[in-house]
Amino acid sequence: MHAALAGPLLAALLATARARPQPPDGGQCRPPGSQRDLNSFLWTIRRHPPAYLFGTIHVPYTRVWDFIPDNSKAAFQASARVYFELDLTDPYTISALASCQLLPHGENLQDVLPRELYWRLKRHLDYVKLMMPSWMTPAQRGKGLYADYLFNAIAGNWERKRPVWVMLMVNSLTETDVRSRGVPVLDLYLAQQAEKMKKSTGAVERVEEQCHPLNGLNFSQVGTLS
Repeated sequence: MHAALAGPLLAALLATARARPQPPDGGQCRPPGSQRDLNSFLWTIRRHPPAYLFGTIHVPYTRVWDFIPDNSKAAFQASARVYFELDLTDPYTISALASCQLLPHGENLQDVLPRELYWRLKRHLDYVKLMMPSWMTPAQRGKGLYADYLFNAIAGNWERKRPVWVMLMVNSLTETDVRSRGVPVLDLYLAQQAEKMKKSTGAVERVEEQCHPLNGLNFSQVGTLS
């Protein structure tokens, strides 16, 4: 990706990242009043046995679990086979996702971003690293997580990443997101539960099918991600 494609968007993210207000409740919504208040995001394919399509979201499952209605949870419990977007329990998937984010030919982010923007980005990440200990929760510390480890888990090797992936990384480096680290996202939580229940699991996409479209975005397409 050329610097011209990512520069304005990264600049906009950096301009708003520190000023973004953090919700007092840690990003949690109020629990629903009743099951009738919920949208199931569940589609049933009428056959024998039935099949289901369920829409998920890439956020810590604790943020949305209370909003998933009983019929969706029952469909998951009753299913013998479960297929996910990607197999997030497979170490190869995680490794391939990390590799596809890197700039080609050993390039460095400093080589492709305007000098001023690169140093603004570096200063912002230094600020995040400084604030990380105060953002962490007692529960995270109780699990043995340290601020430096958490920062490296999120932003490690950032200077080698393509600008579009750095943009997504910066967008997730907020106090609310940091405080939820260690809690699996909904897809991963369901995959972990499926394994515990001895269900057959699989994936409908390959890593390349997710990475190549993002790596090939032009400026107008990248702008929609902001």
